[in-house]
Amino acid sequence: MPKQTFILNGKPVTVNVNDDVRVLWVLRDLLGVTGPKYGCGINVCKACTSHINGKAFNPCSVRVGDLGRGDEVTTIEGLPDTVGGDLHPMQEAWIDRDVPQCGYCQPGQIMAAVALVRKVRREGREIGEADLDTIRNICRCGTYTRIREAVVQGARGMA
Repeated sequence: MPKQTFILNGKPVTVNVNDDVRVLWVLRDLLGVTGPKYGCGINVCKACTSHINGKAFNPCSVRVGDLGRGDEVTTIEGLPDTVGGDLHPMQEAWIDRDVPQCGYCQPGQIMAAVALVRKVRREGREIGEADLDTIRNICRCGTYTRIREAVVQGARGMA
């Protein structure tokens, strides 16, 4: 079985797994990282949203063989380390706005929001209503209003 090596939440990891296994299964089943949730397995619900090299991606739709040794995968578990705190400002906003109900989609929602804020900042602007409309993660509890409020608050807290 081939060895796959990449960086996970700031630390190099190596797993023995075939190239065609999806990153989500490697994270959850082989590495014990349970923040990215299995929702659909076909890149629709986005419950598994994480970051690869700082950009949002859905591990359910990426083969582990497509990752390179230097690719850095960040999950909700590693997000606070990106700011050197106990919680990332987006996580703090989620708590302040009392966003979660069942909580299942929240790791993916937060990771999508952080990636979006970073993208808009790279473009030299602040997040707006039209940007919020681009977050396509599904929340079966329907907390979209609180999610949007938390994204705006979290964006203000991100350096």
